[in-house]
Amino acid sequence: MKQLTPLILTVSVPPHRHCGVTVRDRMLNILLALIPAAAMAVSSLGLAAFRVMALAMAVALLAERICDHFMDRETQIHDLHALTVGLCFAFLLPSSAPWWLVATGSAMSIVLGKMVFGGLGGSPFCAPLIGWAICRLSWPAFMDINATMLNTDMVYPLAQLKDFGLDAVTVSSLRELILGKQLGGLGAVQMAGVIVGGLFLLVRKHISSIIPAGVIIGVLLTAWVFNMIDPATHASPAFHLFTGSTLFGAFFLATDGPSSPNRRIPMLLFGLLAGTMIVVIRTYGIYPDGVPFAILLANLFTPVFERIRPRPFGVR
Repeated sequence: MKQLTPLILTVSVPPHRHCGVTVRDRMLNILLALIPAAAMAVSSLGLAAFRVMALAMAVALLAERICDHFMDRETQIHDLHALTVGLCFAFLLPSSAPWWLVATGSAMSIVLGKMVFGGLGGSPFCAPLIGWAICRLSWPAFMDINATMLNTDMVYPLAQLKDFGLDAVTVSSLRELILGKQLGGLGAVQMAGVIVGGLFLLVRKHISSIIPAGVIIGVLLTAWVFNMIDPATHASPAFHLFTGSTLFGAFFLATDGPSSPNRRIPMLLFGLLAGTMIVVIRTYGIYPDGVPFAILLANLFTPVFERIRPRPFGVR
């Protein structure tokens, strides 16, 4: 009688099948996608913008390494995620931000936005937005872009709209907004660079087009409704799309993997909610640019959206 060979099974933790893309590959592509906007920021704002970006990235790396030491875990700084968090945080700051503000916010992005939840993949919030929110609420005077960027001939159109109404907005053309001729986050307002970087990530399939499309549609539809109600008071959809950090949020912040849904309908609803809240916060809130808070609010609804799933096969 033929002897049967025992079947040996190897039990391991998921994922059991890999697509070939590592975390380092994904982060490297995001950093490459951020280069055009970063270059535009340095060209427009000078070495002050470079100082903020370099300091934020360095502090993020150091903060993650220190956390790894105290958590007694093998360091993962080689995956470049800390650099991505630091640079995205820097993109939301004014180029005039003092060094201690940059360092504190970047460290908090890592510590409270990532490591306190166990590291990459565990945070329910987009990590750079945690650091930004702490700085915005704790030191509003230093985060006030309109007040800290006095030595420039550029204007802050969102602050003009918020403080003085639509008639006070002095941006002459949409071309100026796309070329970054406006005040705001030093990299987030470099619209041409952000668009190029976002399209690069879409072509490389490192992000899905569903969430950015949802954010953009949400912004355009909500702004159109407000503009239809009172065009003398509310700005046009194009104004809301190309001012502040709308597109940066759509392509780089809302698409953060751990804090956003991963199925099509939930992703679309997530994007629509974030886009709608951007315009609502800009209209009724006290902050000129509502993008960071809008995405943080959408992050809170991710578990709810994740409950929307296909019905199991064979279930009536």
